[in-house]
Amino acid sequence: MSAQRFFLIFLIIFGISSCGTSKKAQRQEVSFDEGIGKIKHLVVVYMENRSFDNLYGEFKGANGLKNARKGNFIQVNEKGIPYEYLPAIPRNNSFPTNLPNKLFNIDQYVTSDKKTPDVTHRFFHNQLQIDGGKMDKFAAYNDSKGLAMGYYTTEKLPLYPLAKQYTLCDNFFQSVFGGSYFNHVYLISAAVPVWPNAPEKLIAKMGADGKMVKDGIVTPDGYAVNHVLSRNKPYPAKSDTSELLPSQTMITIGDRLSEKNISWAWYSEGWDDAVAGRKNNFAYNHEPFLYFTRYQEGTEGRKHMKDQSDFIAAAKVGTLPSVSFVKPGGGNDEHPGASAVYSSEQLAVNLINAVLEGPNAKDALIVLTYDEFGGFFDHVNPPVIDRWGPGSRIPAIVIGPFAKKNHVDHTQYETVSILSFIEHRWGIKPLAERDKNANPFRNALLFK
Repeated sequence: MSAQRFFLIFLIIFGISSCGTSKKAQRQEVSFDEGIGKIKHLVVVYMENRSFDNLYGEFKGANGLKNARKGNFIQVNEKGIPYEYLPAIPRNNSFPTNLPNKLFNIDQYVTSDKKTPDVTHRFFHNQLQIDGGKMDKFAAYNDSKGLAMGYYTTEKLPLYPLAKQYTLCDNFFQSVFGGSYFNHVYLISAAVPVWPNAPEKLIAKMGADGKMVKDGIVTPDGYAVNHVLSRNKPYPAKSDTSELLPSQTMITIGDRLSEKNISWAWYSEGWDDAVAGRKNNFAYNHEPFLYFTRYQEGTEGRKHMKDQSDFIAAAKVGTLPSVSFVKPGGGNDEHPGASAVYSSEQLAVNLINAVLEGPNAKDALIVLTYDEFGGFFDHVNPPVIDRWGPGSRIPAIVIGPFAKKNHVDHTQYETVSILSFIEHRWGIKPLAERDKNANPFRNALLFK
């Protein structure tokens, strides 16, 4: 073979190889900031009251029960003395009264298709349960006592296949201490509701050490941090409006989206019935926009508050807004006391599949998470950011064509990471320092 012929063959082979490399390079991952624009629809499915260890403690590769057992988080009473057995779960004969002082599997006593009692999840209690990072007073500061140490068999959960297929975040925290109302409001505003001149009986009392002496809805300096309903309609019939929270005026993510003409909605199960005054399973404290003046009856903002059935219809025909918040109603949201885990998660799977099987699937991102821990034990000491939180660790699953597959993300996230994502994606000014500094799921997503 002549040198010239050899050189020509070499060039042809090299050229083909280079061309192949170039095409491959085009398919390689692009940066988060470059790729985020490919997501046209964000769907947030917001479930209720479960800690990470309670549901996903057995998930392979996650920071779960194995690490909790190594930490040996023996529960102690209010004086710091270890219990011989977990304190008995009151008003429930399904559980033995001599449960060992350690984590236990709930399924062996009450299967996940049945309800358990509720568990205490309040602002001051959450901090007392965490006990400065010792994580040893979940049973002590809890009306359901030892039930706080229970967990479910992860692989039996209806949401488990989705968590396994996509990205499970195992370092995601509720943004503020305590319960549902506060975390819902914080999700959309990154702000703490205020109640100046609240009724004296609703104000908490604090000791010299800063710990709660008497529980209350409002802090001594006027912040409403525990369960309370809004004075804005709808609210339950015969409510004493003097004990309902005055309308709030802070800016919300809804306001920011509307300013930029970006479509959005908050979809709640039972909303239409609640507005019409019919019997319903609408959870009044789970509709955060209801607490704000811009979403009162008769306002332009009210059009963004819709029924869950409207979400399902939009998902099926491909008319979802850019941002959707979806809130299952009482009995369907996994809330202990009112809902069974199994049936609630089946509903969540149906909501997710409505998106994944619909026309918007190709450019949608779904984030399923929980408002708060529900009073259940979690072994991870939350990071300290400010007076309000974060509170306990909760599950979060990131789903869709841009979510990493078969992945456990150990990155620190929190509830307002959802706000951060919206702000990064649609070029919106942050509402506060917390969402400004929160990670917008950078390590859960992959763009090509």
